[in-house]
Amino acid sequence: MFHTSRLTKTTLALLLSLAAGSALAAISPQQAEQLKTTLTPLGAERAGNAAGTIPAWNGGITQAPAGYKPGQHHLDPYAADKPLFTITKANLEQYKAHLSPGQIALFNSYPDTFQMPVYPSRRSGAAPQWLYDNTLKNATSAKLLDGGTGFDDAYGGVPFPVPKDGIEVLWNHITRYRGIYVVRRASEAPVQRNGSFALVTSQQEGLFNYYRPSGQFADLKNILFYYLAFVKSPARLAGGAALVHETLDQLKDPRQAWVYDAGQRRVRRAPNLAYDTPIASSDGLRTADDTDLFNGSPDRYDWKLKGKQEVYIPYNNYKVGSPEVKYEQLLTPGHLNPQFTRYELHRVWVVEGTLKPGARHIYSKRVLFLDEDSWGAALVDQYDGRGELWRVSMAYLKNFYDLPTTWSALDVFHDLQARRYYVQNLDNEEPGTVDFAQPVPEDAYFMPSALRQRGTR
Repeated sequence: MFHTSRLTKTTLALLLSLAAGSALAAISPQQAEQLKTTLTPLGAERAGNAAGTIPAWNGGITQAPAGYKPGQHHLDPYAADKPLFTITKANLEQYKAHLSPGQIALFNSYPDTFQMPVYPSRRSGAAPQWLYDNTLKNATSAKLLDGGTGFDDAYGGVPFPVPKDGIEVLWNHITRYRGIYVVRRASEAPVQRNGSFALVTSQQEGLFNYYRPSGQFADLKNILFYYLAFVKSPARLAGGAALVHETLDQLKDPRQAWVYDAGQRRVRRAPNLAYDTPIASSDGLRTADDTDLFNGSPDRYDWKLKGKQEVYIPYNNYKVGSPEVKYEQLLTPGHLNPQFTRYELHRVWVVEGTLKPGARHIYSKRVLFLDEDSWGAALVDQYDGRGELWRVSMAYLKNFYDLPTTWSALDVFHDLQARRYYVQNLDNEEPGTVDFAQPVPEDAYFMPSALRQRGTR
């Protein structure tokens, strides 16, 4: 069975040492010094596990493989690796201790086809030195706002690298590093039971204000990031656009969103793009706060830190985004084609969110499994109002070594009841992948007035 109560000795010691402090207080300089010794600069355990199946962290991938050019599809630095073994429904019992309930449910839902090829664990996670420096500063200054709806006195790095509770771990996920200005042309697709799918392709642009210099971030007054998306196809949707101003404390300043209708040539507010609002392009398979596996205000849930576990999670997934793999090969009935996926054993933080009494959401509970080396959620289990497991989300992580950072090659959202799934960030059949090298535009570029000018067919 999967246990959420076991903690590594290092993690247990850290939590006990912090338990006596105020829930809103930062850690001491002495505690922060662990980021230079027993912990990585972002707060993971440097050491490997006792069994030797998880290696020690030695800095990760800090430069691109030979021959790589920025903007092109990422070359696989581990292309020579072979699977150690493959988990199937037939041998599931042997590996259950290192699987999430959602993964076990996928084996039970698709016993003949769902498989997990498990490769050697590669702790490839890395980040720029300036981000490590900022994280060390944040460790002794960052403070949760009352109720955990946001935080203060941190920027440009992990806010809580030595977390005391679930809400701090969640904020580490929400604010994790994904570059400063990002441009990407990619597709999304709901995949039906028989494997058929219809692509919606868009150009996406994001400006992560949290990672701009401190003065610039302070001047933006609570805006965490800007996000723009322009639909390119199909023809009936082409020219439409969406703009989001994501705020840090969304109870103080709610998220602002606008949409542009190319047919009407009109920009209008989208006041309800939050929480469990269904996303139209997902065919009902994703809510607004499912995006990025979790985003937005955490205020409707009570978040509990369950500890750390060793789990087989999607990691170093370069094949799923390879230009040599066509969408028709990758998107098979029920789930991605296992021959292109890669799983590794890693330590994850486990955080459980339970819907607060009186709060409304279609999920009564969500359990997040976050990669310790990057703070990115790799798996999320979502439960319905009856308390039954309903949806399972997976981020197919890899190192974007042109920054470097660990981010998702693909996000996949499974509906166990509908037996359908939805995929984001498909770019195999595009000329390239995420471009981090474009010059950062002025803030006016992300204002509603610019939508009509740029949202053309």
